Amino acid sequence: MLQVVQCQSCRPWGSWMRLHPSLPRSRGMRGVSLCVAAVPGAAGSRFLRKVFHRGSISLPRGCVGYQGGSQEHPVQPRTSRHGPSHLRNVASSEAIKKHQKRLCAWFSHQPNEERQFGPSFSLDAVHVDPVIRESSLEEILKPSPDLTIQTQLQQPCRQVISLQNLFDVDACGRQVKNVVLYGTVGTGKSTLIKKMVVDWCHNRLPRFELVIPFSCEDLSHSHTPISLRRLITKKYQHLQDVVPTLGAANLKVLFILNGLERLNLDFRLAGTELCCDPNEPVPPSAIVVNLLRKYLLPEASIIVTTRPSAVRRIPGKYVGRYAEICGFSDTNLQKLYFQMRLSQPGCSGEKTVSSSSGEQENLVEMLSRNLERHNQIAAACFLPSYCWLVCTTLHFLYFSRTVPPSQTLTGIYTSFLRLNFSGEVLDSTDPTNISMMKYVAKTVGKLAYEGVMSRKTCFSEDDLQQCFEVKMKTESELNLLEVFRSDVFRFFLTPCVQPGKEHTFVFTIPAMQEYLAALYVVLGEKKTLTQRVGKELSEVLGKVSEDVVVILNIVSKVLPLRFLPVLFNLLKIFPRYFSRLSGRARDAIAHTMADELFKEEDYYNDDVLDQINSSILGVEGPMRHPDEAPDDEVFELFPIFMGGILSRRNRAILEQLGCSIKNLAAFEIAKAMKKTVIRKGRKGLPPSELMDYLFFLHEFQNERFTAEAVRSLRTVNLSSVKMTPLKCSVLASVMGTTCHEVEELNLTSCNLDTSCLRILFPVLLRCKTLHLQLNSLGSDACKEIRDLLLHDKCVVSNLRLTNNPVGEQGAQFLAEALAGNRSLTRLSLLHTALGDRGVEVIAQHLTHNQHLQELNLGYNSLTDVAALRVVEVAKKHETLDKVHLYFNDISEDGKRALDSLRMDRDGVRALVFLTAGTDVSDYWSHILNVVQRNLPFWDSERVRQHLVLILQDLESSRRQTANPWRKAKFLRVESEVKKMLGRLQNGTL
Repeated sequence: MLQVVQCQSCRPWGSWMRLHPSLPRSRGMRGVSLCVAAVPGAAGSRFLRKVFHRGSISLPRGCVGYQGGSQEHPVQPRTSRHGPSHLRNVASSEAIKKHQKRLCAWFSHQPNEERQFGPSFSLDAVHVDPVIRESSLEEILKPSPDLTIQTQLQQPCRQVISLQNLFDVDACGRQVKNVVLYGTVGTGKSTLIKKMVVDWCHNRLPRFELVIPFSCEDLSHSHTPISLRRLITKKYQHLQDVVPTLGAANLKVLFILNGLERLNLDFRLAGTELCCDPNEPVPPSAIVVNLLRKYLLPEASIIVTTRPSAVRRIPGKYVGRYAEICGFSDTNLQKLYFQMRLSQPGCSGEKTVSSSSGEQENLVEMLSRNLERHNQIAAACFLPSYCWLVCTTLHFLYFSRTVPPSQTLTGIYTSFLRLNFSGEVLDSTDPTNISMMKYVAKTVGKLAYEGVMSRKTCFSEDDLQQCFEVKMKTESELNLLEVFRSDVFRFFLTPCVQPGKEHTFVFTIPAMQEYLAALYVVLGEKKTLTQRVGKELSEVLGKVSEDVVVILNIVSKVLPLRFLPVLFNLLKIFPRYFSRLSGRARDAIAHTMADELFKEEDYYNDDVLDQINSSILGVEGPMRHPDEAPDDEVFELFPIFMGGILSRRNRAILEQLGCSIKNLAAFEIAKAMKKTVIRKGRKGLPPSELMDYLFFLHEFQNERFTAEAVRSLRTVNLSSVKMTPLKCSVLASVMGTTCHEVEELNLTSCNLDTSCLRILFPVLLRCKTLHLQLNSLGSDACKEIRDLLLHDKCVVSNLRLTNNPVGEQGAQFLAEALAGNRSLTRLSLLHTALGDRGVEVIAQHLTHNQHLQELNLGYNSLTDVAALRVVEVAKKHETLDKVHLYFNDISEDGKRALDSLRMDRDGVRALVFLTAGTDVSDYWSHILNVVQRNLPFWDSERVRQHLVLILQDLESSRRQTANPWRKAKFLRVESEVKKMLGRLQNGTL
């Protein structure tokens, strides 16, 4: 007699901490095969195996009390004397080889997401097995201890078992025939099964001579009676010659039943009749039941995968071993996965081998340090699925050279959810058949949204109860909640690792909270009471009024009741009125999006891409003291995800997940956004906020809307934003929706390199004023700039390359550009290490230029010869009238020679010193302003020496003049120079 154990649905509702058995750390495990797929649900061929020897596996203290799934056999399985003697002819042997080949091709097939969001990896290249722990039905059903990060990652993992040993004899010496492999969403059940099949295809699973996989989802769609043999040959036609031998005692067959939660099984004799004949047609569910009963093909081995809530559907007497997939319960497994995944040759895209390998190693090192700090990411990567998400996000952030419409951050998260949920219903036994993702959007989405609105990321048990349990009224709703708690809860929420908050929950990945909050709003789940009641009444009255009017129209032809249809026509007014309310709700969605996108308190944060990068790789530097007040939570991804979810591609994927967003709703929201988002976007935004706005337009994937928004951006200021190749691609993609000229593009101090300039090339062509200061642009970048300036569509008129290491080689490229360019009127090469030779090359090519009006060559270590040479060429130039030569190594004789070339004589203004003979230069304030702006980036000692010389020159010129007005001007300028020298010496500049 089976012992009755209290099930989870009978537990008190008070504790959200008691969810599952704790998932321990892998210390004390032995012979653990390190193998997880590149993506959740992905497959490959060969796997990488690594074995830890840290102790021994502790066997169960007692024997399993269920006889049905185990059979009394010797410890060692019998071996055939003549090898595969059961294969009676060559055709059967060839059929199995063909079966292996086709299974390998099918199960090695990568999902579209794996090819779309990064280089494609097979299981041969990247695979780390999650920890598998032997369990029992009593342990599954009994209440669990409090779920905290310590119980997940620090408790020793007992009874660890490898995938190859699942069918070994149990603790009582009986041969195991039926294995139930269970785990919550995201632990890698399907991936592990695919790996098992691929191993068998490559003869790495010699225990079985034939493996026959079935999807329980496919079986659930068919209720037509069919025989086992016909079911096999229908799916695998090439096994027609092998099927007749299935009843042979010496044929070692393994049936794989993946996703048992999709099937409604009835093990009662009254519900499912006995069947031992493989040729007898019965419903597919009856075939599964009789296989598990060992009444049909009793010699066959069976492995079943399922979620925890469906484990109890199989009576314990029919199960020989329970095994739980514990995920990456050791951070060493996480590190191994990241190291293998991020170190693949194709991961870094088009970069050179040396630079890409260095960047890959740096990413792995930073990620490892973040894991060692017991950051929240370690709790997230407890689930192998989130390891894929982390790697995919890092690939998106670091190795994206172009961003096609299919590659968006919202697309990554939407595809991630499709990989893990793929349209599954929460509970197949529930008549509502609500999809798992729809249930998550309604419940977890509500929690996420309330957290975003209240700027909160940690949630107590009271918060969870308020969100999940307050509106539970029926038995069906309580059952759905229990299934969610056991199967899905830990996929989205995990214990907090912050000291003092161990008994609160946070979202597994911070961005997931913002994604689910956005989904909750866009799906229209955030409704007022009036909207909820109005929707229900409008649907009911709309249907009733149509039917009643039709009937009364017929009756009124016989009876004098013509006034009644008029009354019932009034019922149609309510649905029309509700449609207006729904339109207002969509306006509210647009207003929410605009308000969150342009929150002034978030104006000076890092842009969202840098925030995501920091959440994954951590922030380098000293750790925050526990008593120090935390920074305010920032939710700038929330409105961006709202826009991304409205894109056509993401709506199509969400439709597969049971979350429908109609085209009309998306159109009306976009229409309402034009009144809010575009209007607010026209205002001047700080650089990081403007980058977020551009990223929002990219995620929205609405070209017409984006074009209208971009036309209003005549000035684009992204100074000090770290422009990675991804951000450059986003900028190029968004700006590429129109052809209008941009008045000014400011990319000062943006960490640009040659690849960034190459990506931005189409945008730079349309910019009249282009700021590229402080970007470490060398000669290679100058080659790109040369091609830009020589392009026939280039409209750049003002180019600033201040404080870049251009050098002599770069000067050669820029000189060639000057010779052929027709649009440039102002060029600043201040502090670009040109030297005399670089300036000489520029001077030679200036003779072929006919449009340049101003040239800044200050702070380039020029001597008298080079300076005079430039000014001599400028004298003959048709349009060049101003040359900046200050802060160069020009002697007093050179100064006098340059001073003789005054504007009133030769038409050229050479800005060299603050003095002009016995008077103050008209450009003294301009020169000092330039020095003031660039002091943080110049050599302070050299600047100090130049300021001392300038001060001496001012004092000397002041003594030479007798004009009191001029003396006053000299004293004023001297005062400014002295203040600057004082601040420089005190380090306050």
